Amino acid sequence: MRIMIAEDDALLREGLVLLLSTAGIEVVAAADNADDFLAAVAADRPDAVVVDVRLPPTFTDDGLRAAVRARELHPGLPVLVLSSWVEDSYAAELLGDGMGGVGYLLKERVGKVDRFLDSLRRVAAGGTAMDPEVISQLLVRRKADDPMAALTAREREVLALMAEGHNNATIAERLVVSEGAVHKHIRSIFAKLGLAADEVGHRRVLAVLAYLNA
Repeated sequence: MRIMIAEDDALLREGLVLLLSTAGIEVVAAADNADDFLAAVAADRPDAVVVDVRLPPTFTDDGLRAAVRARELHPGLPVLVLSSWVEDSYAAELLGDGMGGVGYLLKERVGKVDRFLDSLRRVAAGGTAMDPEVISQLLVRRKADDPMAALTAREREVLALMAEGHNNATIAERLVVSEGAVHKHIRSIFAKLGLAADEVGHRRVLAVLAYLNA
């Protein structure tokens, strides 16, 4: 797997390079600003990118805007946001493009290297990896015509765990129910969101994106 990194903190940037290299993942570029990151992606598209939200020159949302731009130029490019901040405006655009292969983790909440690597691999494979705190903050402002309104409380719990990237077995363990029950909840979620079996794209990912972009 070939990865590009956009992180302005030199120690963290080099630490990520070392961590990924040790795990057998090739880091083809490590930029400290949004412009260099976009140029590197254009020159040699990687399998996935890891991007901080706040990069030079403004140190506001340059990294996240660059990630959105990279996805526009290279549709489907897997993006894992790794930041200390939750920026909801461009995050909604990134998560809501319907392509999958997105993740948003908070630096201070990444407690184990193995979990970070698992999240990166899951995003690179077209899945999702969302920190629960990110999900909570992104869902604070709900529209009156919330498309999730038809879901039951249990279905919302299942969908929230899906958004974190958990499989059915882990969801069943977390909710103390059987895998069969989880499967039934997921089928109901798909039906209520109008995701038919022949829907273009991975229905699980599309359901998560609908949930986060509501």
